Amino acid sequence: MSRYERWNALLELLAGQGRLSVEEAAASLDVSTATIRRDFDELARQQMIARTRGGAVAQSVSYDLPLRYKTARHAGEKQRIAAAAAELAAPGAVVGMNGGTTTSEVARALALLADDERPSTIVTNALNIAAELTVRGSLKIVVVGGVVRPQSYELIGPLASGVIGQLSLDTAFLGVDALDLAGAYAHDEGEAEVNNLLIRRAAQVVAVADSSKVARRAFARICALDAVDVLVTDTGVPDTVAAEFTERGVKVLRA
Repeated sequence: MSRYERWNALLELLAGQGRLSVEEAAASLDVSTATIRRDFDELARQQMIARTRGGAVAQSVSYDLPLRYKTARHAGEKQRIAAAAAELAAPGAVVGMNGGTTTSEVARALALLADDERPSTIVTNALNIAAELTVRGSLKIVVVGGVVRPQSYELIGPLASGVIGQLSLDTAFLGVDALDLAGAYAHDEGEAEVNNLLIRRAAQVVAVADSSKVARRAFARICALDAVDVLVTDTGVPDTVAAEFTERGVKVLRA
């Protein structure tokens, strides 16, 4: 288990229990108490938990982990989802995408499919995606303005909305923090607002989400489910859940 995976596991345990001793955490994660103490100290330094004598308690904040801590979670599923999703964009299409670990994988998959003779245009509010794709000569990268949200590297706010509102997209790939029959969600209301505008500018909306995010809710709704045309997820989504989405008019692809 990597350090980031361990930190994520600790935060999830604290979210559920509220308080955790060093010994309890070490037993749960099968690591040494010395390792847990170091982890608690570092998470406390980043103000993600509060240290107590012999353990830690949850802070009164949402556990919306910074993107760099999420990259190792469900990595194989996200890569398969991305490969399947990228096939849905036509060569030379104008593609929009928000930030997130799954959309980052979609960006990489699109770069591999790009045709020098018919370059695709990628519109994004995610700085990490733009930076990674800039070196790809077969892609035109358009970055919207805005204020950076450090957890996700996404640009949000009126400047982002102002640029997106002037564009037209063929396909938008929507990364979400949660998705259920009521719609798609983000942890942050600023992200939700910009993501909503992004998908409204697209002829086709493809939500990309691993099974851990399906049939769940988060704080801020991005859009109602009827705004989503296709859901690309993994085989961890049960047949019954996939059928419910299909009945609501969403095509479900399980990679």
